[in-house]
Amino acid sequence: MSSSAATLAAPSDHAPARTGPQIFIMAVAGFVIVTTEFLIVGLLPALARDLNVSIALAGQVVTLFAFTVMLFGPTMTAKLAHLDRKKLFTFILAVFAASNILAALATNIWVLGVARFIPALLLPVFWATASETAGQLAGPGKSGKAVSQIYLGISAALVFGVPLGTLAADSVGWRGSFWILAALSSLIGVLMHVCMPALPASPVTSDGVKQTAILKQPRFLAHVLLSVLAFTAMFTAYTYLADTLETLAGIPANQVGWWLMGFGAVGLIGNHLGGVMVDRKPLGATVLFLVILGAGMLAAVPLAAERPWLIVSLVAWGIAYTALFPICQVRVMQAGAKAQAFAATMNISAANAGIGLGAILGGLGIRHFGLASLGMISTLIAAVAVVVALLMMRGQRRR
Repeated sequence: MSSSAATLAAPSDHAPARTGPQIFIMAVAGFVIVTTEFLIVGLLPALARDLNVSIALAGQVVTLFAFTVMLFGPTMTAKLAHLDRKKLFTFILAVFAASNILAALATNIWVLGVARFIPALLLPVFWATASETAGQLAGPGKSGKAVSQIYLGISAALVFGVPLGTLAADSVGWRGSFWILAALSSLIGVLMHVCMPALPASPVTSDGVKQTAILKQPRFLAHVLLSVLAFTAMFTAYTYLADTLETLAGIPANQVGWWLMGFGAVGLIGNHLGGVMVDRKPLGATVLFLVILGAGMLAAVPLAAERPWLIVSLVAWGIAYTALFPICQVRVMQAGAKAQAFAATMNISAANAGIGLGAILGGLGIRHFGLASLGMISTLIAAVAVVVALLMMRGQRRR
């Protein structure tokens, strides 16, 4: 997430002394915005049935969102970065509210696609400016704590957004889930407008040429490629995890959300482990968790009928899945140390490329080989990523 490497601006002269409520609002905004991206994964079986499309076609809505973030994120961020942060975030939340309403009202997959395309244009803008804004609010000496609080909201969305959406869909339907997100987006937008001080954007710098110079470094490009492969492996299977639990494991539809909640809760362990290990050996940590990821994904299908062993495989899968988020982010930023903000942005693009490719490959796998093939396909991609990482480690030792 690119904001983690952004330069934290000095606090605004107009910022209030007590910034706790503003930081909390920013964290909740991050949760709502990122949940909007990942909620759809837990809703795929229900909306596919309701819109009368295949699960593979419904999965391409995930691809659309991810590829939009990948392709338009840097451009949209550059075009909107000059805006006052209060106005910018209020506008973003208003757009998210409107697009979630459109998704709730969608009568076919095409309308749903439009409803997903619009917020995808603005999600990376929030990612790219959130921590800078937290730093402005908190002031000198407190920016680190403020940024960590913002990322708590984002991490919670990554871990719990999908299962919460699935549980909500069981209670109020998949359309109801989007109505809830629309209401939350509207509420947080109003709170932003009322409670946030005016926060001007940081002065625009002219080091774009220097930043992009890292694109000429083969080592950096290899790290970006590794992130693409890692996220492709992760989302080839994860995009269709709800359907896997329902169809192959025989989990009742009204219980799938709780299984996904457990998957996310276990993932908090992986988030901690990945954050601890990546600073010391980023490539080694990548290899370790890719191996665990592959083992968990591969074992989940043959063990689907054996609940205790299925749980074991899902625990391994969940820990590795969540650990790879911070590992990939930090690894790419370390590789692009001379231009960390740009490097972080590149990792966002790489991650979303992998998310989109994973949804495509998973859909193709289901269409040609069946849902049970996803464990093997995703594990093969993880194996390719492991080989790339090992080759990079070998080249690192030679240097």
